[in-house]
Amino acid sequence: MALTVAKLLARKADVLGLTLLTREPTAEREITTDEVVSPGLVLAGFSQRFTHTRSQVLGETELAYLSSLSPDARHAAVERFLSFDIPVVFITKGLQPPPGMVERADERGIPIVSTQQKTGEFYGAIKTFLESQFAASTFLHGSLADVYGVGLLFMGRSGIGKSECVLDLVERGHRLVADDQVHVTRRSGGILIGRGNEVLGFHMEIRGVGIIDIQSLFGIRAVRLQKRIEVVVRLEDWDESTPVERVGLDEERTAVLDVEIPFVRVPLNPGKNITVIAEVVAMNHLQKFAGGHAPERFNARLIERMRTKAETETYLEEDYE
Repeated sequence: MALTVAKLLARKADVLGLTLLTREPTAEREITTDEVVSPGLVLAGFSQRFTHTRSQVLGETELAYLSSLSPDARHAAVERFLSFDIPVVFITKGLQPPPGMVERADERGIPIVSTQQKTGEFYGAIKTFLESQFAASTFLHGSLADVYGVGLLFMGRSGIGKSECVLDLVERGHRLVADDQVHVTRRSGGILIGRGNEVLGFHMEIRGVGIIDIQSLFGIRAVRLQKRIEVVVRLEDWDESTPVERVGLDEERTAVLDVEIPFVRVPLNPGKNITVIAEVVAMNHLQKFAGGHAPERFNARLIERMRTKAETETYLEEDYE
C-alpha cells in the first residue's frame, strides 16, 4: 500500500513529535522513496542536480540561511524550492518556517510537517522508519529460531518436522521467532530480517497435538519479535541416491531477496537428533566468524601430513647406509 504523509502522521506523530503545518488535504501526497535529504544548493539557486522525489528536511542551518537573505531573495528561494513536486518538507527543532512558505506550499499541495526533534535525531528516526516501509519483502514457508544468537530459517516440505524441531530448540532454551509463515524483509547492507505473521503471533501447530501458544507455555524469554536470518537449514527426506556433503569444504549458498546466505541440507532418517545438529550449525556459523573453519583446518593438516610423509619416504629411499 502507498505511504502517504497522512499515514506517516497517523503512525509516527506521537513518537517523532510531528505536526502538519499546511492544510489537511496536502497530507494525501504520497512518499515514494525512503531517501531523506536536506535541499542543499537549491536554496542558493543551483537546482540542476536537485532530486525532488526525496523527502526534504529543513534544519537550523537552512532556516538561518533563508533568514539571512533579503525579503525578495528569500521569497525567490522559497518559490524556487517549492516549484518542484516535493513529497514532504520536514522542519526540525520546532522552528518556524520562513514567511510565506506555508501559504505557498498550500497552493502547491506540498505538506510541511514540523518535528520537535533535533535534526540529527530526526534523520536517524525517519530513515529507519522509511527503510522498513520500502524494504523488499516476501513471505516464506518455514520456521525461524534464534539459536545461540544465530537466526536459523528451517525450510522443507510440509510435515517434515520443522515446527517440532523448533519446539525442541525452545525447550532447550532457544527462542522462537516465527512458525509456518516468515515475513522476510531486506534491509540496507544486504541484511535479511525475519518476523512472524501478526495474526499467528507465537502460536505453533504440532501435528497430533494442535495449536499451542509458545509464549504462554514457555514464557517471554522463549520468543522474540524479529531476528536476522543468517543460515537456511533445509530438512529433507533421506535418499541414498542423493549426494550429501561429508566434509564441508564446498559450502552451499542460497539467495533470499537477492541476498546470498549459507545453506545447509540436513537429510532426515530414523534416530537422527536434528535439534543437536541445528545447535551445531549455529555454533559452526559463529566459529567461522571468529576465524575458525574446521574443514579447512582439517584439510590443511591432512595435506601437511601427506607432504611430510612423502618427504620422509623420499629420504629413506635415498638413504643407502
